[in-house]
Amino acid sequence: MEHVGSGPEDPYEAVAPKWSDKMRVLGYYDGYLGFLSDRRPDLPARIEVIDIGTGTGAMAEAWTALHGAPDRMVLLDRSPAMLEFAKGALARRGVNSETCDIDLEGARLGSFDVLLAAHVIEHFDDPLSALKAMRSMARLGARLWMSVSKPHWCNVIIWLQWRHRTFRPQEIDELLRAAGFAVEAHYSFPAGPPSRTSFGVVARAV
Repeated sequence: MEHVGSGPEDPYEAVAPKWSDKMRVLGYYDGYLGFLSDRRPDLPARIEVIDIGTGTGAMAEAWTALHGAPDRMVLLDRSPAMLEFAKGALARRGVNSETCDIDLEGARLGSFDVLLAAHVIEHFDDPLSALKAMRSMARLGARLWMSVSKPHWCNVIIWLQWRHRTFRPQEIDELLRAAGFAVEAHYSFPAGPPSRTSFGVVARAV
């Protein structure tokens, strides 16, 4: 998850040691596997991937489980502790990833063929600006796989800790189009907490 600031009292730093296990127990890793395998667009022979707001790397790890190690994998998050766990998870799959603990809108990391963003957009005060920053990282035709929090009473409980936003698919579609993406598909997580808290969207950089 993308967030502002880090330090000894940062909640993201505090939860990092147990976050990966929690994501698996709640079904988010398996949910990401299903989401990323639902559509298989043609990909270039050489692939560069960035996981924006990677947390402990669940979505990047799911991508790697399905597609193998990309030529370049970048993990972006403001929490050094989260990034450490994410890098370790990818290394166990044979992926040598780059880690960056900088703001999305200040990142200058080049351009990518695949952008992953799991429960990130909810944490920005200006989601359109964040999506435009993602578009600036995307090559023409690049795909963005994004998991987004939706209105549900379960998210009220999560909000008490993280103060995140929720979106309806139509709202996200409008923001993506304004940022320079064409929406290709929506995805409904089939079971468990992901089915109640989230939906997926696939968009192409145009």
